[in-house]
Amino acid sequence: MKRKTWIQLGLVLVLTAVFLYFFLRGIDWGDVWTYLRRVDPAWFLAAVLLAPVHLATRGLRWRYLLVHEKADVRFYNLFAANAVGFTVTFLLPGRIGEIVKPLYLARRERCRAGFAIGTIVVERIFDMMTMCSLLGLFLLARPLYAAVFKIEAQTEKNLVFWGFVGAALALSLLVLSLLFYFFKEKALRAAAAVLKPVPHRIRDVLLNLLHEFIDGLKIFHSLGNLFIYAGLSFAVWLGITFFYWVAFQAFGLGVSFFLLIPYIFLTMVGASIPTPGMVGGFHYFSKLGLVELYGVDPNLASGATLVVHAVQLVVTCLIGYAILWKDGLSLLQLKRLRETMSP
Repeated sequence: MKRKTWIQLGLVLVLTAVFLYFFLRGIDWGDVWTYLRRVDPAWFLAAVLLAPVHLATRGLRWRYLLVHEKADVRFYNLFAANAVGFTVTFLLPGRIGEIVKPLYLARRERCRAGFAIGTIVVERIFDMMTMCSLLGLFLLARPLYAAVFKIEAQTEKNLVFWGFVGAALALSLLVLSLLFYFFKEKALRAAAAVLKPVPHRIRDVLLNLLHEFIDGLKIFHSLGNLFIYAGLSFAVWLGITFFYWVAFQAFGLGVSFFLLIPYIFLTMVGASIPTPGMVGGFHYFSKLGLVELYGVDPNLASGATLVVHAVQLVVTCLIGYAILWKDGLSLLQLKRLRETMSP
């Protein structure tokens, strides 16, 4: 293994350990077990059945981006690519599933790899913008629920801070993507100038990938398409919110659907941290949200977080492994598929 890889792995493990420390600090495992034994089996089963639904809604949304490259993309391949991508993200560090997902689909549908990767950038931009919009709606609507749901002043400030961070990141990516798309020739010429010292063969591969990547941003060409895709993004995240609402019913947490929005936003922040299987980051921000927003007992919050994360991980990986077994592929082969993007 290269020295750079070892350094990256070390940083990831340190980051994971830090977040796990803050998540596990002060937990009474006896109380956690007591809460877990009280889980309602009917609600829990419903949560298990709902866990993979976002793979389907993400697939339907993704098809809308891919139509510019191929009009008849099979829904099964969209679902499979999402399942395989999340499986790799759950099991390997560095969120390489984000690259494996479009490469897997490109291989199955025989479309351009760079184009598929470009659509993933659009996905992530809209994921962040959608959750920032929902969080903004939640904060603006505070007068409507202030009497039944009180937020500490510091907690609200933290939500506003993370909301601005997410919005700034999403807008930065959006502006960069728009510049690439609407000034394509200039972007390619600038890239060619930067890559001039690189060997000719490698430079051609990179420039071709950049060309395909920019083509994957074609949705920005139509304002109407953007509105439709934004609506699909809201459907994806409201579906994810419904999964958590059902899961928390199993623990007797009667938080209303709308009031779960800031919690979902915080878990998105935690899940974006590149730790193996989202371990640490997701757990810390999930527990933080349940305790600070809803006053949930820390041990109950810890138990609910562990179970919800386990449900997502196990269900997704079972589906992902079933698809890989059907395709005759392994995680090692998927990792190599990702490495083919590096000339």
